[in-house]
Amino acid sequence: MKITKDMALGEVIGKHPETIEIFLKYGLHCIGCGMAAMESIDDGAKAHGINVEDLIKDLNKALKNKKN
Repeated sequence: MKITKDMALGEVIGKHPETIEIFLKYGLHCIGCGMAAMESIDDGAKAHGINVEDLIKDLNKALKNKKN
């Protein structure tokens, strides 16, 4: 599975808890809030002034590293 910017934060965190560290590193500390369940990664990144392409790259790198 590849993470995309259109996926909900809650969905990604639920399926891949190893991504929590990446979200926190980028300043997305609202991963446990109610909006995270519905808000897309892109929306969250925009709301926090985060470069979504860099975030997605690091999230997918975390998934790849877990598989190895």
